[in-house]
Amino acid sequence: MASAARLYSPEVLALATSLANWPLTADLPLTGSARSPACGSTLTVALALDDHGRVARIGLKAQACAIGQAAAAIFASHAAGADRAAITRTLAALEGWLTASGPQPDWPGLDAIAPARDFPGRHGAMLLPWRAALEALPTA
Repeated sequence: MASAARLYSPEVLALATSLANWPLTADLPLTGSARSPACGSTLTVALALDDHGRVARIGLKAQACAIGQAAAAIFASHAAGADRAAITRTLAALEGWLTASGPQPDWPGLDAIAPARDFPGRHGAMLLPWRAALEALPTA
């Protein structure tokens, strides 16, 4: 029980419920989705970019566990101004961190979901926002 309490902290649950702050609206032109094969969590990210190809606005639709929802809120809270390269770098750093081969990435808010690092079944849910955003973003 202590492990679950550590994983589903009040901070994680508050982040999960904050997704209403980023509604998925029809005026967001770029859309991408990702699914975690381990738990079945899914996330759709819709984006609008500025003139320099950086995230200007974001919308989310999650069918995910609390960790996946919290990761989505953490991503959305700090995605403004990020471009494809920054999101790609962060995803690579997250993957390295989750496999214990790298430090925690420099993306604000990740401390809230850091305890989920000890639960490999949650890793896919933690990566959903970055994967969905990269699917949404143009490659050129």
